[in-house]
Amino acid sequence: MSHPASTMPPGGPGQGAPARTPAHVASPTDTGMIPIIRPPQPPQQQRRIVSPGFGLRGPRRNRHVVTAEELAAISMPIGDDGVLIGADQDGQPAVLGLSRPTAFDIALVGGLWLAQVLALRAAATGARVGVETGRPQAWQQLAQAAGGGQQCVTVYPVGRVPAQGPSVSSPVVLFRDCGIRPPRGRVTSVPWQAVVTVLPFVSEHAPRWLAQAHLVGIQRISPYETEVVRDTLGVSNEHLQHLPNLHDGVALWCTRKHHKFVMTEPTDAETGLLGAARRMD
Repeated sequence: MSHPASTMPPGGPGQGAPARTPAHVASPTDTGMIPIIRPPQPPQQQRRIVSPGFGLRGPRRNRHVVTAEELAAISMPIGDDGVLIGADQDGQPAVLGLSRPTAFDIALVGGLWLAQVLALRAAATGARVGVETGRPQAWQQLAQAAGGGQQCVTVYPVGRVPAQGPSVSSPVVLFRDCGIRPPRGRVTSVPWQAVVTVLPFVSEHAPRWLAQAHLVGIQRISPYETEVVRDTLGVSNEHLQHLPNLHDGVALWCTRKHHKFVMTEPTDAETGLLGAARRMD
């Protein structure tokens, strides 16, 4: 067995200091490999393994839990999107979807006031509004006031409407205010472009427009006109009997299968620009 040697040479700086025992002493069975002995780390110094995505824990609060009976109290109604044209007989909002991925034709038998309210509200939804009319002076004030200085309503002479280029990101609503006998329009309804044809009353030329429209709005009309509406659209007598006595702001919106009376109440801004609701201009 070898004997431990001094860790410092004689006469060195460490002379007189006690000798230090080596960490390992060779033995006959020694392989020459010096084992590495590491003391165990205290528990407080061991590295914590933290799952990724989780940092400091937040404050302790009770979870937001409701019972099945309480769910109805926090629910909210979701309906169609489009232009809010008023309220029905039950007080529920009536929404007219003008921007569609399919062609959509509307015939409005009524006055200028209701047509302009629809034009303002269509522009408010982000649609580009075009007006083909033989009375541009009646639409110029609306075109200047709509959009807050931006050109969102454009007035065209009859037969001079250019292609609008509608798309899903830029829908178009074209109002045709061309009298009792509108000429055939150069621009027709296509996907994302609806056409609203305004008829002042039900004339002998009206049945063609009423029959080809997907939706018809009818304000107050005479008893003779109600007969034409019944023969063309098949509206029941229960609804027809109210048409000669409708309020100025009420219209019957109907298709071949559905009929609904809607009351259109103007906002303060619409009243200041267009005046009170009226049937005749």
